[in-house]
Amino acid sequence: MTAQTPHPKTPARPHTFVIAEAGVNHNGDLSLAEKLVDAAADAGADAVKFQTFKAAKLVTAAAKKAEYQVTNTKVAGTQYEMLKALELSAEHHHHLRRYATERGIMFLSSPFDLDSMALLRSLDVKIGKIPSGELTNLRFLQAMTRHFPELIMSTGMASLTEVLAALRVLTDAGASRDSITVLHCNTEYPTPMRDVNLRAMQTLRDATGCRVGYSDHSLGIEVPIAATALGAVVVEKHITLDRELPGPDHRCSLEPDELVRMVRGIRNIEEAMGSRLKEPSPSEAKNIEIARRSLHAATALPAGHLLREEDLIARRPATGLSPMALDQIIGRPLKRALEEHQPLTDEHVSVDTSEAT
Repeated sequence: MTAQTPHPKTPARPHTFVIAEAGVNHNGDLSLAEKLVDAAADAGADAVKFQTFKAAKLVTAAAKKAEYQVTNTKVAGTQYEMLKALELSAEHHHHLRRYATERGIMFLSSPFDLDSMALLRSLDVKIGKIPSGELTNLRFLQAMTRHFPELIMSTGMASLTEVLAALRVLTDAGASRDSITVLHCNTEYPTPMRDVNLRAMQTLRDATGCRVGYSDHSLGIEVPIAATALGAVVVEKHITLDRELPGPDHRCSLEPDELVRMVRGIRNIEEAMGSRLKEPSPSEAKNIEIARRSLHAATALPAGHLLREEDLIARRPATGLSPMALDQIIGRPLKRALEEHQPLTDEHVSVDTSEAT
């Protein structure tokens, strides 16, 4: 997949679209933002995503911080003051878009207002990410369908009823369900394992008819990898250069080496999922003869001998008839003699092996 190409809807081979969520973990520093792009690209993520907003259009001056924001920023003040310091300018966006392209990774960002949507479209961003907090924002949802041909919607804090209502707004405004990916999410930073509830992702798939994925705020890499096994087509995970940096989201983010392990784990799971067929794989087929048993002569037996069960033993290797054919063989005459421990084959006795599978 090349930068700025929407992820495929029905890939020939399963591919989980991995979004490295830089978010606001740049702390307002462009050089730090570049390093987050580097970390995402080096780990093999499909996209790096920031957040595009103007604090004045997002919160009132008196808005309080969330409990996790107070704990993680370790700085007193309002939510407006915190967000104002984390804004990226239009120039920053243009620079990061170019830089991501140079690094061969898709640039994405979550807009929070109409101007932000327009900025991202001017950068040829084709996938619009709807943040969990905007899921109940009617005009915002309608505008997203006008700005982006493909949508990813996070559903943190939402009930299934609210998700379906938001989806109805999007489709009524012209978006097709084929263009929407719904992400299960929990908006607590970090999310306790007992509250992850990964099975809800499957509920969303069944209830919406859309592609589904998972936006993770838990600690570690286990849950995103598990989400892949459960059918997530998109996995989103926050990244940071250092969890000890001040800021609201660093604590629940992956450091670069952890991101590498998560992406590798996801790619391994994609390969391991395979097909629904149950049959010997190419790698194990060579071991059938070695690991299975076949029928061998317990003692030397002459031609014409009527076989009894005590005449035969089941031993490795599986170069003779299967022990599953034993009941068909008992009482039949040998067509030729058998030496002790010699495998019994269809040259010695006629048997319909298709009945012994």
